Amino acid sequence: MHLLSVNLGIPHVSEHSDARGNLTGIDKRPTGGPVTVRAPGPKGSGGSGLAGDAIGDLRHHGGDEQAVYAFAREDLDDWARELGRELPNGVFGENLTTSGVRVNDARIGERWRIGPDLVLEVRSGRIPCRTFAGWLGERGWIKRFTRQAAPGAYLRVVEPGEIRASDPVEVVHRPDHEVSVSFWFRALTSEPELLPRLLAAEDALEQEVLDRVRRRTA
Repeated sequence: MHLLSVNLGIPHVSEHSDARGNLTGIDKRPTGGPVTVRAPGPKGSGGSGLAGDAIGDLRHHGGDEQAVYAFAREDLDDWARELGRELPNGVFGENLTTSGVRVNDARIGERWRIGPDLVLEVRSGRIPCRTFAGWLGERGWIKRFTRQAAPGAYLRVVEPGEIRASDPVEVVHRPDHEVSVSFWFRALTSEPELLPRLLAAEDALEQEVLDRVRRRTA
């Protein structure tokens, strides 16, 4: 298991972005050198966890709970075959394009060591938005992406460090519960009856999701 690429966002104007100035950083491209990764601060003021990475809409993206976004090359390849087009690393807006990592089977609260120092913790999956749909330009994209239930993982920074392409990815902690990234995503989107079962990962859930689950089970 290793990183194929570390991808940084290039800000550009998009009619599909609700951010100030209609800016988005979804256009992420591989970088050659080492990249420093650290906790960026709370959502709304903290952006990406990767130095040099742009985020356009700080209200809905970035911050400590979404410091890093990872997507598996294997899943990109599945989409490339379905869509009949090339999908380069970073095209889904992911910071980390991985190889051999079962990203959507990772459990909420799972921890990865990448390179010698960086430790990340899986926190959630990506909920598709209209900026993502506009960027891909595929008809019915949000419904198609949701149906696949393979959203990639948002991670928080536990221990900061430097990373680069080809760094190994090691799972150093795997919680003993059923709540994978895919399970989390299905519960929050197409299968709300699964919401009560997210409480198995209660200690690792974002507060917003935990509040939603508690309302559901009250």
